[in-house]
Amino acid sequence: MTKPAPDEMPEFSRLVPLARLDGGEAIYPISANPEERSLLARRFDLVALDTLTAEARLSRGPAGIRLAARLTADVVQLCGVTLEPFRSRIEEEFTLLYGTEAPAGDVLDPMAEDFEIVSGTEIDIGEAVAQQLSLSLDPFPRAPGAEIAVLPEDLSEETPPDSAAVSPFAALARLAKK
Repeated sequence: MTKPAPDEMPEFSRLVPLARLDGGEAIYPISANPEERSLLARRFDLVALDTLTAEARLSRGPAGIRLAARLTADVVQLCGVTLEPFRSRIEEEFTLLYGTEAPAGDVLDPMAEDFEIVSGTEIDIGEAVAQQLSLSLDPFPRAPGAEIAVLPEDLSEETPPDSAAVSPFAALARLAKK
C-alpha cells in the first residue's frame, strides 16, 4: 500500500513498515482517538462511535503477510424501526492476507482468506480495522425489543395473522380498493 497524500489519509490510519516484519509475529494494540472516532462515525453513518480498539498481529509466511486482528467497538446507531438511538457493542475477529499478487486460480473460493495486494512498503492496519468495522455493522439496525407494530385494522377475520396479508403491501392494496 503506497502512502496516500495527506488529504487522502484514512480517518484511522496506522501504517506499519513491511521492513519490521522480518521474522516472527509483531503485535500492535491500536485505539482510535476522539477525532478519529468522530470521522469514522460520519463515514459509517453512526450517531456515535464511543470506542474503537484492536489488537493486530502481523506475521510473514510463504503465502504473504497475515493480519489477524480482534476489534472491539461501542457504537450508537439509529434504530430502523423507532428511529431512536441505541448502543451496541461489536466484537469481531478477522484475518487478512497481504501479498504482491493475487492467489493463483480462476475460481473464487468463499472459504479462502480475504486478500489484498500490497504495492508499497507499508500496511495500514488501522484502515483494515475500520473496513472490518464497517462490514460488522448491521445494515438494518434494530434496537433490542423494537418491533414493527401490526395495527389491528390491518388484520381481517378472513385472513390469519401469519399470512402475507399482514404485509405493508397488503395494507396498501386494501387502501387502493377504497
